[in-house]
Amino acid sequence: MYCTNRFLPNLFRPIQIIFILIDMKRAKTLLAAFALTTGLAAVAQQPARFDVVITEIMADPSPVVGLPNAEYIEIKNTSSFALPLNGWRLSDKTSTVILLTPLVLQPDSLVILCSTGNALPLSAYGRTIGIASFPSLDNDGDTLILRSPQNKIIHAVGYAADWYRDETKAAGGWSLEIIDPQNPCTGMENWKASTHARGGTPGSPNSVNGSHADSRPPQLKNASVEDSVTVNLVFDEPLDSTSAAITANYRLPGHTIVAATPVPPLFQSVRLRLTEALQPGAVLEVTTSNVSDCAGNSIGSYNRARVGRPQPVSPADVVINEILFHPRPGSPDYVELYNRSNKVIDVSTLSLANRNSSGAVAALKKISVSPFYLFPGDYLALTENKAALALQYFVRNEDAVLQLASLPSYPNDKGTVVLQGDNGTQIDEVVYAKEWHFALISDDAGVALERIDPDAASQSAGNWHSAASTAGYGTPGYVNSQYRQAETVKATVSISPAIFSPDNDGRDDIAQISYQVAERGYVANVFLFDAAGRMVKHLVKNDLLATSGTWTWDGLGENSNRLPIGTYIVFTEIFTLEGRKKSFRNTIVLARPLN
Repeated sequence: MYCTNRFLPNLFRPIQIIFILIDMKRAKTLLAAFALTTGLAAVAQQPARFDVVITEIMADPSPVVGLPNAEYIEIKNTSSFALPLNGWRLSDKTSTVILLTPLVLQPDSLVILCSTGNALPLSAYGRTIGIASFPSLDNDGDTLILRSPQNKIIHAVGYAADWYRDETKAAGGWSLEIIDPQNPCTGMENWKASTHARGGTPGSPNSVNGSHADSRPPQLKNASVEDSVTVNLVFDEPLDSTSAAITANYRLPGHTIVAATPVPPLFQSVRLRLTEALQPGAVLEVTTSNVSDCAGNSIGSYNRARVGRPQPVSPADVVINEILFHPRPGSPDYVELYNRSNKVIDVSTLSLANRNSSGAVAALKKISVSPFYLFPGDYLALTENKAALALQYFVRNEDAVLQLASLPSYPNDKGTVVLQGDNGTQIDEVVYAKEWHFALISDDAGVALERIDPDAASQSAGNWHSAASTAGYGTPGYVNSQYRQAETVKATVSISPAIFSPDNDGRDDIAQISYQVAERGYVANVFLFDAAGRMVKHLVKNDLLATSGTWTWDGLGENSNRLPIGTYIVFTEIFTLEGRKKSFRNTIVLARPLN
């Protein structure tokens, strides 16, 4: 025992008498009961994970709704024994404070933690501990960690603004409350904004109290590379650290995993250590199974995520692929990106921006603060509100939509979307205008502009079109409804001689236009234009081509009229009925001998 008080022998004398009268097993039971009533059990018992949980967070008390203008958190003893709070540690992302208090927290009881300056007004609502240097709680997301005197993590919460599930309440004056303190593993699903009229319930049962049993196994969300032999896996909820540390629960083709380390304080990610280095450009699939969450739900079948070593992004590797700049009421803007390269791109190295009135890049918004990979051929939609976006448009894959705290301003009539790298390199830019929409659309509200060909020019009005009505006027996170990529057509057109003189003297009287295509099935049209751009002859009309052949021109115009000397343009267009096409422009000089 930790007690050394001189009255201890007298204190235990009744227990000694009981030991004489009954068997030892019975004596131990009575001793435990006695210790609980006197608080001695709190000294002997070391808390385990989730014996004390954070149950309420007031991160942004202003504008005041009904409570004092004070940040606070509330904690609850969810165990069956009393716990002294002296020596406990409270941390956020930047600081740690130690509780110096004689308070013993009894089972199923609450206490408010706040700064010493706010202790008095908050004490009107329940037991309160004022803490010097109380952490400053970030409004739009922070990580709070509660540790025992033995420095063991008992509970950690990584909250964010979207946990409120209410934009008005997220703006201030309302607390975040846990729904079910007995099931603290599920993160956002188990939290919401207080519904109490004064904005929170410090020191009292939460207004949102209810059952929120966790019966769903964890899901592997994404994977990233820390270095050539270290892979980080991110799950959607906290894990049981024992099962998460078993290397046999993970597989990565061609690589041996020698260590699996759950990452504190949230235990929502696992760091895998490999023996063989990952090769740049290789995209692999990591799988996990038999990993449990802290409620005991196990991943029975394989969860999968792609992983690869990211490479530096270059201009046009990633392009702006879709823009919703005029949303319907209640719907957010969005910008979609497309990785047209063969690289793995980490979008945390990219920012979205616009240009101000002087033409300078402005309003830079970093796309992600943590690694997030855009694989070759993948789409990624960026918006301020994923939930609202999903109500307006079909979201085929929610993992292909990232929510940012805010987007740059993109006006409804015209504006500029800029994609920029961390080093200031411009990756892509689109100066859009509402006139780019389909002319017969009377109201473009809620209609996204889609890029037609990701390989064609970004700043070409002809490469953009309104999203189709059949696709709901927007395709965030997947292939555009107006997508049409120009296929590579292997063909050549040549003219000989470069200068010809159609005077019937037997020398260079005829121009030969020769073609060669890689496959059959093409149809051709050939037009002749003078130097002023006027068509003078439609030489070939819908001619079905062989793999090679020749057309001739005798120097005469459309009505067999004699054309003047000068430079002419031969415009050849070949196409298939499936839509593949290619055009050629050749020049030829028509000359005649001097009389």
